[in-house]
Amino acid sequence: MLVLEYKAKCNQKQKQAINEAIRTTQFVRNKAIRYWMDSPKEAKVNRIALNNYSTALRKEFSFVEELNSMACQSATERAWQAIQRFYDNCKKKVAGKKGYPHFQKDNRSVEYKTSGWSLHPTKRRITFTDKKGIGELKLLGKWDIHTYPIKLIKRVRIVKRADGFYVQFCVDTEVKQEPRMADGEIGLDVGLEYFYSDSNGYHEPNPRFLRKSEQSIKHAQRRIYTKEKGKNQRRKARQRYARKHLKVSRQRNEHAKRIARNVNKANALVAYEDLKVKNMVKNHCLAKSINDAAWSTFCQWLEYFAVKFNSVVVAVAPHYTSQKCSNCGAIVKKSLSTRTHKCNCGCELQRDVNAAVNILNLAKQARGGHPRSHATGVGISVLVGENLLEQILT
Repeated sequence: MLVLEYKAKCNQKQKQAINEAIRTTQFVRNKAIRYWMDSPKEAKVNRIALNNYSTALRKEFSFVEELNSMACQSATERAWQAIQRFYDNCKKKVAGKKGYPHFQKDNRSVEYKTSGWSLHPTKRRITFTDKKGIGELKLLGKWDIHTYPIKLIKRVRIVKRADGFYVQFCVDTEVKQEPRMADGEIGLDVGLEYFYSDSNGYHEPNPRFLRKSEQSIKHAQRRIYTKEKGKNQRRKARQRYARKHLKVSRQRNEHAKRIARNVNKANALVAYEDLKVKNMVKNHCLAKSINDAAWSTFCQWLEYFAVKFNSVVVAVAPHYTSQKCSNCGAIVKKSLSTRTHKCNCGCELQRDVNAAVNILNLAKQARGGHPRSHATGVGISVLVGENLLEQILT
């Protein structure tokens, strides 16, 4: 699947219509969750039952009937994905909370399938044909949607962001492979001092986008509280504040994408730590810096570009990668403040470089079937899904 995104140019009436469609999607999704909660176990509510329930909602509520029928089905599919995730966590006996489905209150998108929309022959305008009154939207962007047949477009999604509305197209096509520049092997150890340190001794600087924009963001946040509640000036101040956070988010994503592409383009084997970032951010002293580094986004783009350049990406468990000597295998205990690895065997390396070498060695053992390997998997798990919701959430 390939997702192409365009900025949508629309007037105030169209914005209100899109917001109404988004609220309707949220309503249908929450009603499907409530239907599943209230149904007895004997009913065995599944995806098909929820799709049928969306038809009943269209007969009961006129504002739901105004939304395209397949868009209503997409809303119930979102509910089923939340339910299915809960079932899977229960079967796997995941520690802690299992992710019981909750009602949504901040939905920002509406998704259509193969009906309810039509593209202009120029492929630069799209018209939504349901009764919500969205009408024709002009598409701004440089993507080549006109090179794909209409039959390959499986989903169309309208997303609301701080700087306006965007239209996304989910195209059913294979990712085109590109030739690699080299066939090297590399291990990556992500960190806070450097964005990552590799097994060759190179340190990628940590950009710290949030830290650099923090003063401007705080100033924009303080300006919100100087405006009177309910007035347009307060609404505009909130929008300025949201746009600053959106800019930081885009900077992180583009940085992670660029670095991941360069790494996969130059190496046939890439090994990285399979960190549990969700648990690590519970440390309130490091949570902001960890989130600012965007390790998870970087790993996801590593896996995506592995398909594009026909590379192998291996996720390695991080146990003892920093404590173990990459030369002799001895365990050398050290605190986080100790940045140099020194072993009795004479090995002296920067702490993160030593960890990167260990990560690469474990990845090689995993590929060779070594029984003591800590590698957790080899494969691709990013941007491969049935619909746009899975693509975005991953």
